[in-house]
Amino acid sequence: MSKYSVYGMGNALVDKEFEVDEQFFTNHNIEKGLMTLVAHEQQQELLKVLSDKFGIKKRAGGGSAANTLYALSQFGGSAYFSCKVANDEPGDFYLSELGDHNIETDKQTQGDEGTTGRCLVMISPDAERTMHTYLGVSETVSPAEIDHDAVRQSEYIYIEGYLVTSPSAMAAITELKQYAETHNIKTAMTFSDPSMVEYFRDNVIEVLGNGVDLLFCNEEEALLWSGKDNIEEACDMMKAKAQQFAITRGPKGALLFDGENFITIAAHDVEAIDTNGAGDMFAGAFLYGLTNGMDFETAGKLASLASANVVSRFGPRLEADMHQEILNKVIS
Repeated sequence: MSKYSVYGMGNALVDKEFEVDEQFFTNHNIEKGLMTLVAHEQQQELLKVLSDKFGIKKRAGGGSAANTLYALSQFGGSAYFSCKVANDEPGDFYLSELGDHNIETDKQTQGDEGTTGRCLVMISPDAERTMHTYLGVSETVSPAEIDHDAVRQSEYIYIEGYLVTSPSAMAAITELKQYAETHNIKTAMTFSDPSMVEYFRDNVIEVLGNGVDLLFCNEEEALLWSGKDNIEEACDMMKAKAQQFAITRGPKGALLFDGENFITIAAHDVEAIDTNGAGDMFAGAFLYGLTNGMDFETAGKLASLASANVVSRFGPRLEADMHQEILNKVIS
């Protein structure tokens, strides 16, 4: 039995969430619904505007892969996370959150130089999330951050799509994937955001390489990646690069492919307040299910219910005790 259910690599970001109005995006020339990389000074200027106008709603440890591993660990899975933070207050905060949630990481994660990455998450009235991210030292994640011993003791590795924006991170996830394949560790990847597929398409294709065991994406990302205008054709293309995959479709639920058959997972009727972290939660719950004996359909039902819960409240993560309640509803 593997020591870790999932070994993840991703950006370590401290999130600050704000509720904003639709006009805010127009006034500040912000592309709604996407993650945009910004310079530190630009982010600080926007932070002041957001804080003065709306006030911060929530501060939490974030990053796509970290959110997924948080969900997995709270359901009862075991996780290891490779990332990079600086020796500053946000870095201390981030590492304490990992430890508080039983996510292991390397003692060398925290360096003396630079600034820990931060993400400003703007939630509009339609529950859409828009992010302005300063990567800080996360931009320098490299093969040096890979813990090969932990990889060999894992059932899956999980690669965050946001890492394709950095040359050193590209080298890291390429090596990580190759190492996992060499040691017969299953590979999983998420596209993370439509902007990754749209603006870093070649890098996404390079990381996918000869394919992965399990791919996560949403419908918009699937269509952008495939260049098709319907989900059926996109799925046909995806079969060539993923043994199995899960496509989230918002209010239309999710579409799964288990390697042989397609499975439709119904959505849950909830009032969406904040979609930040919905895909991360889906992946975390799904990976927990697969690494704990669930079939694809049951894992999909767990993931769907968990992500429905996360969009109905602020922040990308649920309170710890909610995970067991959700799990009990699915397996009872």
